[in-house]
Amino acid sequence: MKSVLYVSHGSRVEEAKKQAENFIQSVQSDVNVPLQQICFLEIVNPGIPEGVERLVNAGADEIAVIPVLLFAAGHYYKDIPEEIDQLRDIYPHVTFTYGKPLGVQERLIDIMAERIRETQITPSSAAKILVVGRGSKNPATKKAIETIGRKLKQKTNVARVESCFLAVLKPSFDEAVHKSYEDGEQQVFIVPYLWFTGVLMRSMEDKIKDYGGRFILCQHLGSHPNIQEALRDRVMQALGQTPENQL
Repeated sequence: MKSVLYVSHGSRVEEAKKQAENFIQSVQSDVNVPLQQICFLEIVNPGIPEGVERLVNAGADEIAVIPVLLFAAGHYYKDIPEEIDQLRDIYPHVTFTYGKPLGVQERLIDIMAERIRETQITPSSAAKILVVGRGSKNPATKKAIETIGRKLKQKTNVARVESCFLAVLKPSFDEAVHKSYEDGEQQVFIVPYLWFTGVLMRSMEDKIKDYGGRFILCQHLGSHPNIQEALRDRVMQALGQTPENQL
């Protein structure tokens, strides 16, 4: 029996866990597969082994593992595959397929442009956008965020768009905010390329409190119809029901 295992990141913030679960549930209703299960990479339960066990106990012998991730970084290339390899040994009769993260998509960048409009603050001629990525050791992450920045610039007509990161990569978020302040920037839109709320969103909120109204923090991607559609397409692709060239 076919099944789908959604693997979300996990967070110490209960609201983030609920957001992830509610979001995935909104996608599950559009996926015509009898067995579907949500699990988490770390911090909260159920983990991947528990998620697979529940599916197998319910009769699954085909499991499409869907990474609920924006980019292909360490979790995608290392952590999840290692867990799957161990589970293949435990359940040799089960066929596992592995989906793709969302990556860079125009419909996701459209959400970011919408998040700027939602602030109801019109960008001035001197406005700047800071695109904020999580960051990883994978060099493709920096390139992807920079690509997103260029595309967002085209969609918003804001002349200056820069990128920064919350971990590992440079410039860091703290460095970018401090530099913007020191340079006398008067209107900086901070646009996080993050799926859900959590510790990282809260840390950004705390950071800009000291700088007054110069910095406008936009909402994360969240449960927007565009990103629901994007994840649903990744599920369909993993199930072999959507040609890759249509994504």
